Amino acid sequence: MIDLNQLPNHKPGEKVELFLRRHWLVPTRVVLALIAGAVLPFIVFFILQETAPTLLHHPVLTPLLALFASFYFLAIWMLVIQEIVDFYLDTWIVTNERVIDVEQFGLFRREAKECHLENVVDVTSEIHGMLQMIFKYGNVIAQTAGTTGQLNFKEVPQPDEVRQTILKLVDEDRERHKPEGKTPAVASK
Repeated sequence: MIDLNQLPNHKPGEKVELFLRRHWLVPTRVVLALIAGAVLPFIVFFILQETAPTLLHHPVLTPLLALFASFYFLAIWMLVIQEIVDFYLDTWIVTNERVIDVEQFGLFRREAKECHLENVVDVTSEIHGMLQMIFKYGNVIAQTAGTTGQLNFKEVPQPDEVRQTILKLVDEDRERHKPEGKTPAVASK
């Protein structure tokens, strides 16, 4: 799955419980939309060929159309690459000690957040819309105490199971780090 030695600041005994990426449907629908956008110039070309064939043989307009089409296809190609990179590099790792949220923004910006399980206050899961309901993917939000704020697992598969796993790990972590032999103090009146 993932080599724990590549995780920063790994502790002895720490093991990866969840390694998540966005659901496969998320980049697929964007790439399909971009492919549909790539077909559009061919449709325009055939329409122009049937309705205004002299326009395609104009000495100035033809090179300009070719230049515009080149930029258009380059933009489509870059958007597909960006979506694939964003899908591959957006990762969420949950170990038995901490939660790591790595998000890629565009091609050249990455943000990583880390939170120890003892600081996780609340975990919620959200499923919005018919596609997410059918394909069982959605968002998981881990609210943390301290400066980290929220860790957002965006469009991950099985969000309810992810939420339950994180809550189980938080409970296990609290039991593991509970002071031995001490009972909770009862407030006196």
